[in-house]
Amino acid sequence: MRQIIQISTHSHNDLIDITHPVKEVVAASGIRNGVVNVYAQGATAAIMIQENWDRSVQNDVISLLRRLIPPGIWEHDRQDNNGDAHLKAGLVGPSETIPLIEGELGLSTWQNIFFCEFDGPRSRRNIIVTVIEDK
Repeated sequence: MRQIIQISTHSHNDLIDITHPVKEVVAASGIRNGVVNVYAQGATAAIMIQENWDRSVQNDVISLLRRLIPPGIWEHDRQDNNGDAHLKAGLVGPSETIPLIEGELGLSTWQNIFFCEFDGPRSRRNIIVTVIEDK
């Protein structure tokens, strides 16, 4: 089963918790065991599994990536001023695959699934969720 989740983003750089809508797709699939792939469409976005206790880890991820990949110094900036967004998205990666165990995502207590926005705000971002059943 495959379904597209659409979200809006409100910040230039942000990690947005999408665990709940992914769980809704899994529930709608009726699949109990397999894998769930979560994929961010777009060259300036990514998917990350990270701690969900509070915003501190998400803020730290954004701070780290800003320090590692600062804006305004990349060759691609001459085209549309978002070279850093492309590099951040490439470093984090466009997808995560999570085991599906007895109808539940195989995440630990403190893990959630985050959409990483590196070139926002955007009125629409697509996230493709694919649920594959074990046979």
